Amino acid sequence: MSNSLSNLEAQLEALRHDGENAIAEADSLERLEELRLSYLGKKGQLSVILGMMGKLPPEEKPKIGAIANTVKEAIQTSLERQRTSLESVKIRAQLEAETLDVSMPGVFRPQGRVHPLNGIVDRALDIFVGLGYTVAQGPEMESDYYNFEALNTPPDHPARDMQDTFYLSDGNLLRTHTSSVQIRYMEADEPPVRVVAPGRVYRRDTVDATHSAVFHQIELLAIDEGLTFTDLKGTIKVFLQEMFGDLPIRFRASYFPFTEPSAEVDLQWNGRWLEVMGCGMVDPNVLKNVGYDPEVYTGFAAGFGVERFAMVLHQIDDIRRLYSSDLRFLQQI
Repeated sequence: MSNSLSNLEAQLEALRHDGENAIAEADSLERLEELRLSYLGKKGQLSVILGMMGKLPPEEKPKIGAIANTVKEAIQTSLERQRTSLESVKIRAQLEAETLDVSMPGVFRPQGRVHPLNGIVDRALDIFVGLGYTVAQGPEMESDYYNFEALNTPPDHPARDMQDTFYLSDGNLLRTHTSSVQIRYMEADEPPVRVVAPGRVYRRDTVDATHSAVFHQIELLAIDEGLTFTDLKGTIKVFLQEMFGDLPIRFRASYFPFTEPSAEVDLQWNGRWLEVMGCGMVDPNVLKNVGYDPEVYTGFAAGFGVERFAMVLHQIDDIRRLYSSDLRFLQQI
C-alpha cells in the first residue's frame, strides 16, 4: 500500500470523525446547513480529498472510492439524525411559547358606553322609523336659498334676526337648522313624503350652561293629501310618550316663518312645564317653492334640540359637559 493511499484513508477517517462530532454539537438548523456545505458541498472537504485520487494508481482508486462513500453516508446519516432532533426541539419550543393557559384571568377592558347625544338620536330615529319615516341627510354648509329663502324667509324677513348665522366668505353659510334637508328632499321626491332629518347645526350663540354655537337637531316632515293639525298632534304625542313616558303635554301658539299655524310643545316634567319642541303646518309658500300644489297637499313639520332632550333625560346641568369628553362624566350615563 502506498503512502499516498494510507494518507487519503487517514484523511477520510479524520473527516468522518470530525464531521460526526461537529454535527452532534450543532445547536441550530442554520448551523447544520453550514456543516453540510462544509463537508459535502461541491467545494466541501470531502470533494477536496477525492480530488487527490487522481494521483493514485488505478488499482487503488476503487478502495478509496468505497471508503469515501462510507464516509459520505455516515455524515449524511449524522446530518439527518441531528436535523430531526433540532426540528423536534424547535417544535416543542414553539408549542410551549404558543400554549394558552385558559385558566388565567383575562385582561379587563372597561365596557364602552353610547354617548348621551348618540343615544338620544338613536332612540328618536328608532321611533320615527317605526312610524314609517325615512332618515334623510344633507350638507352642513348650505346656500342662503335652502337655509332661508325656500323656507319662506326672504332676505328682508325679520325672522332672520331669530337666528344669528355663521356666513362664509364664498356667500354660503353654516346651516342654522336641519329644515334645509326637508327642502332638498322635497325637490327630489314627489308626495307622499315622510322624512326625519338629524344633524349638526350652527348659530352664533354665546356659549354658556344652556347654549352652544354647535348643537344637534332632529326635524320631521310629513306631506300628503288631507294631513291636518290633528295628525301633527297625534304624531308628537306618540313620540314624546315613547321618549319620556305618559306625561301631560300642551301646545302653545307660536311663530315660525315656514309653518302656519305654528306651536310650541310643552311637557310636564317633574311638576313644571318644560318647552321641548316647535311644530306647525307647512306654510303653503314652502310647498310652492318645491313645486308641490298647496291646494292638493298639506303637511306638518316639527323639530327639537337633541342636547335639550339629553339634559332633561340624564339630568345634566351644563350643556358643555356633553362636549368635554370627560370620562368621569360619561361613565355616569
